Amino acid sequence: MEKISRTKIVDLLKRRDFGAMVNVKGWVRTRRGSKQVNFIALNDGSTINNVQIVVDLANFDEEMLKQITTGACISVNGELTESIGSGQAAEVQARGIEVLGTCDNTYPLQKKGHTMEFLREIAHLRPRTNTFGAVFRIRHNMAIAIHKFFHERGFFYFHTPIITASDCEGAGQMFQVTTKNLYDLKKDENGSIIYDDDFFGKQASLTVSGQLEGELAATALGAIYTFGPTFRAENSNTPRHLAEFWMIEPEVAFNDITDNMDLAEDFIKYCVQWALDNCYDDVKFLNDMFDKGLIERLQGVLKEEFVRLSYTEGIKILEEAVVKGHKFEFPVYWGVDLASEHERYLVEEHFKRPVILTDYPKEIKAFYMKQNEDGKTVRAMDVLFPKIGEIIGGSEREADYDKLMTRIQELGIPMKDMWWYLDTRKFGSCPHSGFGLGFERLLLFVTGMTNIRDVIPFPRTPRNAEF
Repeated sequence: MEKISRTKIVDLLKRRDFGAMVNVKGWVRTRRGSKQVNFIALNDGSTINNVQIVVDLANFDEEMLKQITTGACISVNGELTESIGSGQAAEVQARGIEVLGTCDNTYPLQKKGHTMEFLREIAHLRPRTNTFGAVFRIRHNMAIAIHKFFHERGFFYFHTPIITASDCEGAGQMFQVTTKNLYDLKKDENGSIIYDDDFFGKQASLTVSGQLEGELAATALGAIYTFGPTFRAENSNTPRHLAEFWMIEPEVAFNDITDNMDLAEDFIKYCVQWALDNCYDDVKFLNDMFDKGLIERLQGVLKEEFVRLSYTEGIKILEEAVVKGHKFEFPVYWGVDLASEHERYLVEEHFKRPVILTDYPKEIKAFYMKQNEDGKTVRAMDVLFPKIGEIIGGSEREADYDKLMTRIQELGIPMKDMWWYLDTRKFGSCPHSGFGLGFERLLLFVTGMTNIRDVIPFPRTPRNAEF
């Protein structure tokens, strides 16, 4: 077969220079036809759309044609022609075909619908399905949008450590990193493990957040963001939790809580707009196949100003709902950490648009949040979204050394881990704010998928670290 440089299918389908000789390579989705002519749907991952290859059987070797089955990889030289059928403008009349890789009938992705659960069992092959091709192209585009958004606003991308000796959230659910022989651990007289001979000479873990290091950077570079993998060893088997996920954390010097809310709203709207502008074919496919309200919901988020509401007012609304007969699984009272059913009630039923909830009780929020004058609440802000609940969590940070120190002591956080963080409040402290967005939660919203395991290529969840 003569050498013609390859055209990606995404580009080929836009071409109108009919009569030109082209080369396409990809994987066979389907093959159908009669005794005279076959039609091969070919996909190379560059777009949700297949290109149709028209094969005049008289011109090709029968034995070679037998190898062209669903899943096989082929290279086709042919003439770009105008498509007579509906659906797309261009197709390829095959002049030469080379089978690059055969695919036998044990290939699990035959032409029929597969459940998401089944596809998770073959996560190494699921990117080849239309659904996951769409999801992963959108995932890439969202990452590009995030970097673009912050870069255009003068933020610096700052890399925080993945291996750390401090627990940012005080949650304690961290994965340990060690080179020690777990069958032969040295312990002191109290039964505590001695880490002197470990790689770092102390207990080390995978990071749960880059925020504390991000704050250091913001107090030097002004405005930074992190975007990297994060690890939580909580045993949460829910459709919204992963043990390994990606997080975006901007941190901005001189921003107060209102600036923080403005940034969060602008940021999410930018990402949603980017998806509609740059991934429309993929979003439309997911809309038509999985979630008929997806595009409408994405456009709805762009149209509306987000509601801004104090936690106290939010609790009032939820309590009134209970009085009127609304049944929640979890109780509602001032001081409770809201469950996702509470968050979704406010967003989906009461306001019917995204809500930013502020001024939470200090007892249910992290030690670093700025305390309000009332002594009871902190300047936290959570952005709540339809179908998901909390998508962003953030706050204005406590800039006062003494207040922060008092809070650390109240919570019994070990000072040996915190001295460097407290230095930012000793040496030229400044007001600053930031938030964290779970990348996969943003993707759940943008793709309309219902399980977080289906927006990351290889999900890590309790009792599952396959592939």
